[in-house]
Amino acid sequence: MKAWLFPTFVSVVLSLTTCRTAKVGEGYDAYPTYEGPDLGLTFQQGQARLRVWAPTAEKLQLKLYAKGTGGSPAAEYAMQKSVGGTWVYTLPDQPAGRFYVVQATIKGQTMAEVPDPYVHAVGLNGQRGALLDPATASPAGWEEDARPELKQPTDVVIGELHVRDLSMHPQSGVQQKGKYLGLTEAGTRGPGGVKTGLDHLAELGITHLHLLPTNDFSSVDESRLADNQYNWGYDPLHYSAPEGSSATDPADPASRIRELKQVVQTLHRRGLRLVLDVVYNHTTAVGRTSFEQLVPGYYYRHRPDGTLSDAAACGNEIASERPMVRKLIVESVAYWAREFHADGFRFDLMGVLDLRTMRAVRVALDQQDHSIFVYGEGWTAGSSPLPEAERALKANVLKLDRVAAFSDELRDGVKGHFARQTEPGFASGRPGLEESVKFGIVAATQHPQLDYTKVNYSKAPWAASPAQTINYVACHDDMVLWDKLAASNPGASEEERLRMDLLSNTIVFTSQGVPFLPIGDEFLRTKFGSHNSYNQPDSINQIDWNRKVQYGRVFAFYRQLIALRKAHPAFRLPTQELIQQHLEFLPNLPATTIGYRLKNHAGGDEWNTIVVLFNGNRQPARLPVPAGRYTVVLSGSEINQKGLRPLDVAAEATVEVPASSTLILVQ
Repeated sequence: MKAWLFPTFVSVVLSLTTCRTAKVGEGYDAYPTYEGPDLGLTFQQGQARLRVWAPTAEKLQLKLYAKGTGGSPAAEYAMQKSVGGTWVYTLPDQPAGRFYVVQATIKGQTMAEVPDPYVHAVGLNGQRGALLDPATASPAGWEEDARPELKQPTDVVIGELHVRDLSMHPQSGVQQKGKYLGLTEAGTRGPGGVKTGLDHLAELGITHLHLLPTNDFSSVDESRLADNQYNWGYDPLHYSAPEGSSATDPADPASRIRELKQVVQTLHRRGLRLVLDVVYNHTTAVGRTSFEQLVPGYYYRHRPDGTLSDAAACGNEIASERPMVRKLIVESVAYWAREFHADGFRFDLMGVLDLRTMRAVRVALDQQDHSIFVYGEGWTAGSSPLPEAERALKANVLKLDRVAAFSDELRDGVKGHFARQTEPGFASGRPGLEESVKFGIVAATQHPQLDYTKVNYSKAPWAASPAQTINYVACHDDMVLWDKLAASNPGASEEERLRMDLLSNTIVFTSQGVPFLPIGDEFLRTKFGSHNSYNQPDSINQIDWNRKVQYGRVFAFYRQLIALRKAHPAFRLPTQELIQQHLEFLPNLPATTIGYRLKNHAGGDEWNTIVVLFNGNRQPARLPVPAGRYTVVLSGSEINQKGLRPLDVAAEATVEVPASSTLILVQ
């Protein structure tokens, strides 16, 4: 996500006044810390106990309510001061209410009522926590749920999706439109009988479904769902509770938990893994948060003048380097993996977070399952007081173990600059981007044939392993690929743009590393030119299933392209050393063309040699190829792993690659 402030829905008027301890930032290191595993609401034999870290509070009141909004407290208790700056209270066996908040008094000031930062179950609009053990809100058969097999991280194929987008179209065939449960419906059909929804995801062939934020965010009023408000959800209110607007009953805390678990369970049964998009780099408006109402200032970074720093470009940034903030992030991620069986995490603006926190995340997840996949945006959206050497930026990925980052080098090399919409890229015939594309082909690793001085952004490899690199040409941010190609190629016919589209993602899916595709791009999804649809209506964001009919041959190509990658280990080598050993770029090629071969049964592939030729020019190009007898398996918009046609190449000969297309030859 890049930098736009989100309009924030405020369901209750909270005190925006904050208390400071002397100068902002001073004294935080002196705050006591708590190392126990029981922060938040925990249950033993059905009895609830709440532990809240609030070291600067003079007192902390626990209030119970009958409902998630409105009304007067049904009971009120003074929490007891405990170790490590925490306050604790054990609730009676039969509490007087179903919902709870805490209210701190700091320096004589009564703060706003808020759930605790570790809250796992919430009522309407996240206003109050729920006295609910999440383990009791599970679908039938949940204990038998198991992750589908994943042999190695370079086998991952990611499809990105907003829960709402998949099903909102009137012809999606999905009953539970815009809901978690819409993702669990099987057998749905759209125009012309095409598979939609869950069946479409399985048909496409991805291994991992990446959902835009599903944690509780503040921009959609859950009490007014009939208004069909839309937001991507990058404005977190509660890090460890599910969003309610995607649930069938957002006022029922169990509904959102159980139904998100049903999504995971259904995906697993269909052989798909789930990635959660997590936003630990900032929060919604600071004054609304439990953080600021319980420990003012501590959870956020500040500038020397005391104002909030803003590397997230959303009004604030989280101080992940502080012990209790790091603990919260790590335990939140571990909770989603443990309680919801999440298989991966995509960290929004990961470069805002510090390296120690990301290492701790990896360690915590490894204690559950080494195959849980972690990746993020290796950049910030603004300057930060945290030194660059300590940030989880692309340049520091080499300091991380099994944490991946997006390659904007390949992205902008192939399609053109993300923000300069009319600027073309390699796939549209712009010269000078060959090394940037090759940088992505070798998955940002060290390769002896690359001239890193000519790469658009990074001038050195930043990945130690191809599994640390996400290759893509589009995501939810900025223009979708089809719209970008239209904006950057005025006057091009639809057929010409179609060839550029297929070339763009053929590069992605034949490159080393991990490929990433926004769902809908496989049949030329359009957002009608919008480059930032975060709060735009369903008419802009929904996936139009008519396009799957209209561009059926495009979908068939994408499906076969993914199948080609999955069938041939040469395209998903697990180590930098194997890439150096088996991937050889062809020399002396003309501008706006790239050729390479994967040789000697790369990765144990049944094909001895694979020659991949990309022609970004708007005219055909003749490219030199090592002599030999080949079988053409991909040519432009055609794929057949068993062969399209034979091709004999004599010594000193060249082959013609049509305009804006790919040619793959195998031996």
